[in-house]
Order: sequence, then structure tokens, then C-alpha cells
Amino acid sequence: MPIKDAGKKYMKVTLKNTERNRITRGAYRSAIKNLEKALADGDTKKIDECLKLSQKTLDKAVQKNVLKKNTAARKKSRLNKMVVAAKK
Repeated sequence: MPIKDAGKKYMKVTLKNTERNRITRGAYRSAIKNLEKALADGDTKKIDECLKLSQKTLDKAVQKNVLKKNTAARKKSRLNKMVVAAKK
């Protein structure tokens, strides 16, 4: 436990930020899992919706500094590649 008041405040801020990051991380991870599930089912309409949602959540994670820009771009590229391969 921190002794100084500034350390106590920083601990509260860190907990709040950690929770916010966890929610954002969970959102994009679940969106990606839903896309992978749709790919396994082969439903093309659902695949397009899930791809759009997963890209949106990845962009939101970048805006909130949960992910770096290049990491999100790499993930989106790989997801798009999977979708194109599944549609063939």
C-alpha cells in the first residue's frame, strides 16, 4: 500500500484505467471470437457484420490507447484475409 496521498490517488486512477482497458479489450476480443465462429459456420451475411464490428472495436481500442495502431492494423489485416479465404 502506498503511504503518500499522491500514491494513494495514483493507485485509484490505475485501478479505474485498468478496468476501462479490460472492458475495451474484452469488447474487441469477443468481436473477433464472434467473427471466427461465423467463419466456422459459413454464414456470409453474419461474417460481413462481424468483420465490420471487429474492425470498429479494434479502432476504438486504438483511440483509447489500449492497442497500438500497427497492432490493430495487423489484426484487421489478418481478419480480412481470413474472410476473403472463407468466401472463396
